[in-house]
Amino acid sequence: MSDRYGSDVLSGDWKLPPRGRSREVEAETGLVVEDVETGWCGAVVRVEKAGGMRVVHLEDRRGRTKGFPMGPGFLLDGAPVVLTPPTAAARAQLEQAKAAASRTASGSRAVHGATARVASGSRIFVEGRHDAELVEKVWGADLRIEGVVVEMLDGVDDLVAAIADFQPGPGRRMGVLVDHLLPGTKEHRVVQDAARGPYAAHVRILGHPYVDVWQSVRPERLGLTQWPVIPRGQSWKHGICAHLGWAHDDQADIARAWKQILGTVRSYADLEPTLLASVEELIDFVTEAQADSVTDPRR
Repeated sequence: MSDRYGSDVLSGDWKLPPRGRSREVEAETGLVVEDVETGWCGAVVRVEKAGGMRVVHLEDRRGRTKGFPMGPGFLLDGAPVVLTPPTAAARAQLEQAKAAASRTASGSRAVHGATARVASGSRIFVEGRHDAELVEKVWGADLRIEGVVVEMLDGVDDLVAAIADFQPGPGRRMGVLVDHLLPGTKEHRVVQDAARGPYAAHVRILGHPYVDVWQSVRPERLGLTQWPVIPRGQSWKHGICAHLGWAHDDQADIARAWKQILGTVRSYADLEPTLLASVEELIDFVTEAQADSVTDPRR
């Protein structure tokens, strides 16, 4: 007589999923799994040996941590898996990720858990929105730690007036980043006039040779070997968009083009060295200890 109910479902190791349904998954840090027996769900935070066996520690959404024997008995996205120790390759990738996380986009050592400092009296000024967004993306974390605000000038034609309006002084330094700063250009003449003003000791004006800050992004990030040369008399940004096959009918198209370019920038390594040097020097200038050595009543 056959057994109409089949074998005992509780016999054997019930936590081990049937053959063909389970798969092995490396217990990499951050992997979120659920323990079948207890229902504990959490992310892998570490794997260690304890009492002759491997234990995987899971941290739940409340920050509580619990250890479980490595092996079968886990669910990943609802499917049964067998957790295995991470391989050497996975550990190497994890170490690389940790190293990257310890650095900001500018290459500086990250200060985890630090809050932004109250804004200092010193400022860095850039020509326009695109310059400000690029500086924020690469140096934003550093500037917040230092309490340095980036402001926009809307061009440098009235740089002398902008400096006079800011009134730089001890503890109130002014750094200025200028596009297309080359001998013989309009920008060069404006900067020369500004450098002779009464606030010169507390102002530093630096720049880069590129027509626009777009050009400070390495062309390889856009699949180019070099930025195209746009004929005189044609809008440079419109010409770049046309070369890349992007829409450029109105300002909204130009804004979308810049967002696409900015999106290719991951860190300082994606920018030209000339821009890097100028921005780094401006940050040093406005954050030097002697800049804050005198208390300014306007701060």
